[in-house]
Amino acid sequence: MYNSHKTFDIQLHGILLWASIGFLMPVGILAMRISSCSDGIHPSRRKILFYTHSISQVLSVLAVTIGAVLSIKKFENTFENSHQRIGLALYAAVYFQLVIGCRRPKRGTTSRRTWYFLHWLLGTTICLVGILNTYTGLQAYRKKTSKSATLWAVVFTAQVSFMVIFYLFQDKWEYILKQGMIASDNGDGELNNTSPVELENQIKEVLSEPRKSNALGTHFLRSNALNKLFQLT
Repeated sequence: MYNSHKTFDIQLHGILLWASIGFLMPVGILAMRISSCSDGIHPSRRKILFYTHSISQVLSVLAVTIGAVLSIKKFENTFENSHQRIGLALYAAVYFQLVIGCRRPKRGTTSRRTWYFLHWLLGTTICLVGILNTYTGLQAYRKKTSKSATLWAVVFTAQVSFMVIFYLFQDKWEYILKQGMIASDNGDGELNNTSPVELENQIKEVLSEPRKSNALGTHFLRSNALNKLFQLT
């Protein structure tokens, strides 16, 4: 069994690598996901999301570096288990991803498409493999310290599940919002989206109008309003 000082080093190493690959990198991916899935997003908000992505990735690399230095100085790196071998590959991939990110081609160039695919693929792979290696690290922690890692595993699983659901939810958000809109013809052959609240107000205005001499016109106005109301139910 490890002494308390060694146990603290292992815990610190785990927290640093979790913060890097298990939290900061996914946050950066989610920021770009929100930016790419939101139509008509304000340029200032898009810029904020881009800087959120960039800063989170830089902080992630710093956390990886500190964790790697701690591992080299404090642990016996024999690379006899899968956790250490996967970790070494992740270190190399993280630094390679940093180089790719810093050499981003300008939008519209022929190399931009290849760069984007490689950057996305490598970043996604690092996150997925990093999540897997977090679980192998928890197993190694339990074996070396004889302490339970169940609570850490449950908390990490809950965090990953939330991020996955949030990631998948992004491209459905605008579609969900549009479910509360009703398409109506504006008279020019184009469709307008009317929210249920706006439509309800329009119906109240039509139904509350005093009876006019043109009874037939009033009848058609009320019929049209009622037809829209039936579409909501």
